[in-house]
Amino acid sequence: MKPSPVVIASGGANLASLCFALKRLGYDAPVTEDGGRIRSASHVILPGVGAARDAMRRLTDAGLTDLISALTQPVLGICLGMQVAVIEFARGVLGLPGANSTEFDRAAPDPVIALITEWRDRSGETLKRDDRSDLGGTMRLGAQESRILTGTLARKVYGRDAIHERHRHRFEFNNNYLERMQKAGLSISAFSEDGLVEIVELPSHPWFIGVQFHPEFTSNPRDGHPLFTSFVRAAREHAARGRVAGKLPQAASA
Repeated sequence: MKPSPVVIASGGANLASLCFALKRLGYDAPVTEDGGRIRSASHVILPGVGAARDAMRRLTDAGLTDLISALTQPVLGICLGMQVAVIEFARGVLGLPGANSTEFDRAAPDPVIALITEWRDRSGETLKRDDRSDLGGTMRLGAQESRILTGTLARKVYGRDAIHERHRHRFEFNNNYLERMQKAGLSISAFSEDGLVEIVELPSHPWFIGVQFHPEFTSNPRDGHPLFTSFVRAAREHAARGRVAGKLPQAASA
């Protein structure tokens, strides 16, 4: 059975480079918000880049948040896609209905994704920003090193514990929620050198990875990025064995 990937239309994504990266692997992935097509897909990508302030609203209006939470086929969230997955995990599993990104709602009662004001770049220079800073000048940009934890799916995918991936964003996982997220079942499988979350996983799911960086930026015609390669391989295995039962953990008690 030939895999049939789809890319969820989240409202703000670098779709051209993402779809081109998949095409290099031999797959044409439609961009859609149709629930039927998403359910029947062999694997799903939730992409994102840029200031898509209405991304969660768009997914909710299309009835996709609950659908995405219940998917058992391989799921890959990229940049904003990872952040949206974290927000939905906080709402549906951690039991925080007001969880959001301050990019979408500055007054969110639980800002699980927020503007990080200080970080170090690859050269070791400390950079600072705030919500009044120029968008382009204060993004976390370019290749930066991350460390992958042993025993994680990401470690298996990459086959090493140190990676360099390219970034293009301003908002980050809010580490004030890190311990609570982990206790509720979200696995943090990679951190930047200064402690920012780079990769999240759901150990209860057959193949679910969200990354803060952009693997499509370094996929090339001769060598598909290891995340895309593993993603497609997992989809083929999923298609071969048929749909399997699986679900997120239940919401944590207050």
